[in-house]
Parts: sequence; C-alpha cells; structure tokens
Amino acid sequence: MNKLKCIAIDDEPLALKQIMAYIEDVPYLELAGQYTSAVKAYDLLEEETIDLMFVDINMPDLNGLDFVKTLSQKPLLIFTTAYSEYAVEGFKVNAIDYLLKPFSFAEFSGAAQKALAQFELVNGYKKNDEQFASDDDYLFIKSEYKLIRINLNDIQYIEGMKEYVRIHQVNQKPVMTLLSMKALEEKLPESKFMRIHRSFIVNLEKVRMVERFRIIFDDKKIIPVSDNYKEKFQDFLDQNFMG
Repeated sequence: MNKLKCIAIDDEPLALKQIMAYIEDVPYLELAGQYTSAVKAYDLLEEETIDLMFVDINMPDLNGLDFVKTLSQKPLLIFTTAYSEYAVEGFKVNAIDYLLKPFSFAEFSGAAQKALAQFELVNGYKKNDEQFASDDDYLFIKSEYKLIRINLNDIQYIEGMKEYVRIHQVNQKPVMTLLSMKALEEKLPESKFMRIHRSFIVNLEKVRMVERFRIIFDDKKIIPVSDNYKEKFQDFLDQNFMG
C-alpha cells in the first residue's frame, strides 16, 4: 500500500494534536510536519513533495482557502473546519473532503481513504496515461467528494458549463464535476468521442440521427455541430456513409 506524506495545519493546538494522533493511527499516512500557521508551511512545501494536507480554514494570519489558492503545486487536500458553509468553497479548490469539527476517527479515516484512492488513481494514470486514453473502457470522476466510475459506453454526451462539465449517461442521472472540457477531451479515446462544439463532446457510437449538422439523440436532445468542428464531423459521416 502506498504511504501518503502529509502535513497538518491548524491554529488551535488541541485540534492540531488530535489530527496528529489520528494520522499516527492510519498506517498509510506519514506525518511530515505540523503547523499552527499556514505561512509556516511554505518552506516545507517548497523543499519536499507532500501528498496530502489537512488544513483548517478559519485561521487568523492566512485562512486555509486563501493559502491553498496561492500554491502552484497543490497536494491532495482535506479541509478541517467548524463551519459547514465552507463546503462549497472547498469543492471549488478541488478538496478531497472536508471534516466538520468536532470529527471522529471514523470520519477522519473515511476522508483519508478517499485521499488514498485519489492518490493511487492519479498516479496510476500518470504511469500509464496512453493506455488509459486508448484502451480502458472506464474512468473515475470526482463528484460531490466521491469518486464515481463512469463506463465510457454509457456516456451519451458531455456538456461544458464554464468551470464544470456534466456527463450525460444513458438511463442514468448526469454526473457533474469540476473539470475542463479540454482535460476530459484529452483523456477520451478519439475513436469513440469527438468534440463537435465548444460546449459538447459526443459519443460517436450513440449518434443515431443527424439533421443539418445537428445531432438528435433518442431523448430528443438536439446538439449543434459548430462551424469549427463541421469538417471533422463531416469526415466521420463520410467514412460511415452508405447510400
């Protein structure tokens, strides 16, 4: 099992001590440093590779959210906070989870397990990125602090919504995640998926009807092919046209 090198940041000494104790009780976590101020953690982050941070949000010198936003290389992140309203902000900076104080060891362990799963997932893809893009038939998407497995064959189309994408699946609820269309497009196999609009990627195997460069899905959803992508989409149609 991989070990995650982690740090804990909390301006409350008792809260920091509790997190340190919890870290010691999780076999795949290794404590690399503990700090009562986010500012004090900068030096270690520049010198060493840290896999995971437990960060309090409401701190006097520099709050946890602002601290994370200043980092060019962000470790996996779990926020600890006494205020539930910070959950949405935590999601925006790609936090794995947030722990609402006071939290139990079971809650802490559950959040740590999510971090381990994400760590192994991301590092596994880095080692074999080409195979993931061309051969695998599924991917994992982080949505609402969970990792959700998406089978590529189930995807009908993907819709870009500014900072988010919504993955529409056949006979399933859409899944929304904080991810760019470009990043997702690069991971999907070109033989099955095509960008046909700034805001849409379609599963070519799910295309059943095309009318005047508009793709019409079974549920009557109509997606336009924009001018920038018409030539490429026309090539796909020509290659598969019988008539």
